Amino acid sequence: MVKNKSCYNLFMSMLNKAVLYLRMIKIEHSVFALPFAFAGALLAAGGIPELEKVLWITVAMVTARASAFGFNRIIDRKIDALNPRTAQREIPAGKIKLWEAFLFTVVSLAVFIYSAWMLNPLCFKLSPVAIFILFIYSYTKRFTWACHFVLGLALALAPLGAWIAIKGSFDWEIISMVLTVIFWLAGFDTLYALWDVEFDKKYGIYSIPRIFGVKKAIYFARLFHFIAWGFLAITGLIFKLNIFYWIGMALVALLFIREHSLVKPHDISKLDIAFFNMNGYISITVFIFTAMAILIKI
Repeated sequence: MVKNKSCYNLFMSMLNKAVLYLRMIKIEHSVFALPFAFAGALLAAGGIPELEKVLWITVAMVTARASAFGFNRIIDRKIDALNPRTAQREIPAGKIKLWEAFLFTVVSLAVFIYSAWMLNPLCFKLSPVAIFILFIYSYTKRFTWACHFVLGLALALAPLGAWIAIKGSFDWEIISMVLTVIFWLAGFDTLYALWDVEFDKKYGIYSIPRIFGVKKAIYFARLFHFIAWGFLAITGLIFKLNIFYWIGMALVALLFIREHSLVKPHDISKLDIAFFNMNGYISITVFIFTAMAILIKI
């Protein structure tokens, strides 16, 4: 009886720790990158990719993202502790020790490199480049407002990496999807930064809202998303995708409009809905209608 209780307590302790790690890396935000990775894989394969490839693409995506988030949380721990919005994050709040976050990041990184090796030689050779891009973002917000685009490039590794995983080569056709993700992410990360304008001013953190002001930042975000939609349209033309894709693009346009209707210079109370809900819907919509256009021949 005592042994069973000890095993149960150990299990619950491990489960609680796992939940903390998942919270630290905001696992729910995987909805932004994974659909674009799967869309890239579908475009590369011209149909359904091999199941084994999909598995390793998923592992690579999840662990790359986990290592990047872990690294970011380690680097930003002192800044997070000063910001009332982030002070309760796992490291500054003491829920996850620094050495635990470091170990988590290293293990995630090792699994990412292994998954790249399992995909193909080019993925493995390019994995250090991907790691550099994923990690450099944590520093860019300390010296440039272009940090939003660096983060966009990091997320754009999703469709690019999936394409290389399937094709085994770097090809120009996928660049329009890469540019889509860069401008899409830069747009909604600019909106996300609205939460911390005053804090960023006080502590010298760079962002578009801090440098250009709230009103101009919102206009920049709208411009970035207009450009992102344009690159989505170019992607449809390059791959000669059918009517299903264009129905999806019409829905994406409506989602963009809805997202920006929620955020106003004098009212950012609905920013959380605009940031997470709308952009989650956008990435999933892109994937679903890209898949329909590729798999349903008309």
